[in-house]
This record gives sequence, structure tokens and C-alpha cells, in this order.
Amino acid sequence: MPKNSSPQKPQRLYFKSYIQAIRNSVGSNLFRNFYVHTSDKGEFDALSDGDNSCAFYVSSILTIFKKINGVHGTIVRTVEDLRASGWQEVQDPKAGDVLVWEKEKFDDGWHEHIGFYIGEGRAISTSIKEKTPIEHDMNFGETNRRVEQIFRSTNWDDKP
Repeated sequence: MPKNSSPQKPQRLYFKSYIQAIRNSVGSNLFRNFYVHTSDKGEFDALSDGDNSCAFYVSSILTIFKKINGVHGTIVRTVEDLRASGWQEVQDPKAGDVLVWEKEKFDDGWHEHIGFYIGEGRAISTSIKEKTPIEHDMNFGETNRRVEQIFRSTNWDDKP
């Protein structure tokens, strides 16, 4: 190496690392609980032990990669942050996009769902049954739950 030269600084591959972090999250209990305190309810797990953890999961991953401004407990706030952070709504999904599925009726009411598209018709989102992120068909197979919104960030391999 010449005397006055320094080694080239490695280029961080944010998008590739982001996709791998999503894939590595499958089966993790990390996104299952978040505790809050209110004057009327006292202390409780706002995510109901993983039953309501999809927005927390997605916004946590996006916050790690500095693609939104913070962690959220609701889909509405996560989508607001996506928009405010420059994510664009698109029609056709590509790996790394954020998907928002239509509302579905559960015992406690209607709920939207949010997760990540990983390519080839597959997605990763939290499962109410497994209470962890799982990989699944982007339309939940026979359930055929429709994707209502697809969001994409276009500035990945530059500095966050």
C-alpha cells in the first residue's frame, strides 16, 4: 500500500442488510410485548402478548434502518410516518416494500395488518396465532386477504 493512502472505507449495504434483518426476524419474540401505563388501566402490555404487534414490528425494523422517525403501536401512525419519511405508494410490490392489508373481522372488531414484502409472492408479518413474525403468502393463501397499500423507499444504499 502506498505510504499516504488509507484503506477504502467499506460501503454499507443498507437494503441488503434490511432484507436480511426481516428474514432473520421470523420466529423472534422480540416484537411481542411493549408495556405502557395509563391512569385508568395502570400498567399493561399494549401489544397483548403479540396479538396486536404488527405495527410495532414493522416500525421497529424501519427505525433500526432510519427509514422512519420512530416506533409506533398503530398502523395509522406507522403509515403517517412512512409518508412523512418519503415512502411512496406504488402499485406492484418489490422486495423490501411495506404492505398494508385490508381490514378483517376478529372477535374484538375489525383490524388492518401491516408487514413486509420479500419477493416471489411472499411476505413476512406478525401472526396472531404464532405471536411472532412468520413468512407467508402475500395474500394469506386461501384467505386471500387483499393488499390495500404498498409503500416503497427509493434511497437505500446511500447514507440513511
